[in-house]
Amino acid sequence: MRFAGEVTAWVCTPWALWPHSVPLAIGAVLLLIGLPAVFSTPGDRPGGDAPVAVPGIVTILLVVLHLVAAATSAWVLWGTWIAATVTVLCLVVPFTELPRWRALLSATRDQADRPPVTAETSAVHLGRTRP
Repeated sequence: MRFAGEVTAWVCTPWALWPHSVPLAIGAVLLLIGLPAVFSTPGDRPGGDAPVAVPGIVTILLVVLHLVAAATSAWVLWGTWIAATVTVLCLVVPFTELPRWRALLSATRDQADRPPVTAETSAVHLGRTRP
């Protein structure tokens, strides 16, 4: 379901923006496709991680951005029935994404709970103490 919302955002947002501003439409495509390609939470993608690791909340916000863009552009482009269908899809996606979002947030929390590695903590873990 998330994929349907993302594809709708990728197609509809530039289509809705094109009559107003061609550079804005191109920029929307670059942002909607480029941001998730560059930024992702480590371990979230089965095919591999993106070049820039970000906390889980950033990945969640990127999904929400796609859903808002899809619903908004659907109302700009299409009639009531199609726009309402896209809006319902975009409202259902967060509920289907809850398990993934919980995992993304807990992975971020687990990483934040770990103490930073310093010379002192690594010496303690290795069984050595500092004089």
